[in-house]
Amino acid sequence: MMKLKYYICDVFTNQRFGGNQLAVLPDARGLNDTQMQQIAREFNFSESTFVFPPDEGHTRKVQIFTPTREVPFAGHPNIGTAFVLATCGELEAFDDSTDIVFEEKAGLVGISLCRSDDGKISCELKAPQVLSLGKALPAEMLAAAVSLSENEIVTDTHPPMLASVGLPFVMVELRDQSALEKAKINADGFEQIAALGVMPDIHVYVQSHDEFDVRARMFAPHDGVPEDPATGSANCALAGLLGHFHPSKSGIFEWRIAQGVEMGRPSLLQARVEKLDGKVLSSWIGGSCVMVSEGHIYID
Repeated sequence: MMKLKYYICDVFTNQRFGGNQLAVLPDARGLNDTQMQQIAREFNFSESTFVFPPDEGHTRKVQIFTPTREVPFAGHPNIGTAFVLATCGELEAFDDSTDIVFEEKAGLVGISLCRSDDGKISCELKAPQVLSLGKALPAEMLAAAVSLSENEIVTDTHPPMLASVGLPFVMVELRDQSALEKAKINADGFEQIAALGVMPDIHVYVQSHDEFDVRARMFAPHDGVPEDPATGSANCALAGLLGHFHPSKSGIFEWRIAQGVEMGRPSLLQARVEKLDGKVLSSWIGGSCVMVSEGHIYID
């Protein structure tokens, strides 16, 4: 029987029991993919991470599992894993800041860690891939999937469409905050999207222009995640999408993004992109974390 240490932290928040929960096994040596999937299903968070020695000489190799499958990249698991490794002494000590690199299925994920004067650690990752845009989907299909009317879908900037910086999501802009708040899963609508060969991980958002630039929600029932309180990979891709359609040809563009409010787990994500001559070169997502608990899990 194996006895493995784990930590649980909340990501994209500075308040315990807010943000997005993450289980991290900082030393997962000896586990196979089947066992990691079982552990992720046991925790039943949107993702759990498993840390291994590097294969290519970088900081660590990291594998990420939802309750139903392994994913090649995700945002809050990277931010939370970096935070846990730094907090529990698995990284070299640093005063103000340090940079690390995780090896993942989607590629290399660079993460910058910063320590504030009060000792708190925040992290920002650089997406492992440049923005890629996929197929557009009918607005009426997406409206049905999230139980809204078609006139509550905004298509002025872009139609509902796939966007990815390492993990694809269907991006859907909504008319207003009221539409965002009443959105909910219609299982038949998600099945119709899946029938097109598209994983129906749907990221709905409004450009709010209040204390936040964007308010968002993400539904992924086919991943075992009915709703996610903070989705770094989706918001990183959303920033890339918004940067792509930004009227300026070049610049650094930033967004403060709120997610998880409707779930009672408010989250704050800081997104930015660099654009040059009409092309988005890089996307970043960052935020704070807090430690919640630690313990051991047993594997036969």
